[in-house]
Amino acid sequence: MAPIIRAERLELYYGTHPALRGITMDLPANQITALIGPSGCGKSTFLRTLDRMNDLVPTVSIRGRVLYRGEDIYAPGRDVTALRKQIGMVFQKANPFPMSIYDNVAYGPRTHGIRDRGRLDAIVEESLRGAAIWDEVRDRLKKSALGLSGGQQQRLCIARALAVEPDVLLMDEATSALDPISAARIEELILELKQRYTIIMVTHNLQQAARVSDRTAFFLLGEVIEYGPTGQLFSMPRDKRTEEYITGRFG
Repeated sequence: MAPIIRAERLELYYGTHPALRGITMDLPANQITALIGPSGCGKSTFLRTLDRMNDLVPTVSIRGRVLYRGEDIYAPGRDVTALRKQIGMVFQKANPFPMSIYDNVAYGPRTHGIRDRGRLDAIVEESLRGAAIWDEVRDRLKKSALGLSGGQQQRLCIARALAVEPDVLLMDEATSALDPISAARIEELILELKQRYTIIMVTHNLQQAARVSDRTAFFLLGEVIEYGPTGQLFSMPRDKRTEEYITGRFG
């Protein structure tokens, strides 16, 4: 199966400090890939290279290539706005806009030129259903999104990402700020979303990676130490450093 995203000899520097070192990875479509490793090891930095969020950091320089459907996303003239429509991001802390639930979800489609109210209504409902929150908010779409619980806000942010019909969903520790019940609901949702989207998620929760992901990459000091099927990596790691990390000897 051809990868939907491929990193080739990817290096990233903050000034002169190397944060990613020669990463080559294939990320398959319609699978969940988990990125694990201790804090500061480069996993969130790598995630943000995939939709060029690191462009916003003035001291960053990047070498190597990231291919999305075979095309280099860092090629000169690449439309970054269009790229971020295709590759959406859900952050660690829920960040709903200070507007209504409806307007949060409709924001992206409106940005991309959709103005027809009937079409927006359909997108909002479909996205909220896709994020498993429609039944909880259908009667208060005009109420402020800031009145939702933390878990509901995070599912709203997922709905907002789905509203622009992305190919890929990046999730940067999307459950770490949630209580266990809300986190479990997001995990269930992630498994459902895999049928239609490619999901790449950073997590510090090794049990979560083992439960939901198809493939896992272990990052350490800006390098991918080991990458493969999740069951194999957790049960028979090939590298001693991987074994030491997943058994809790460091990190």
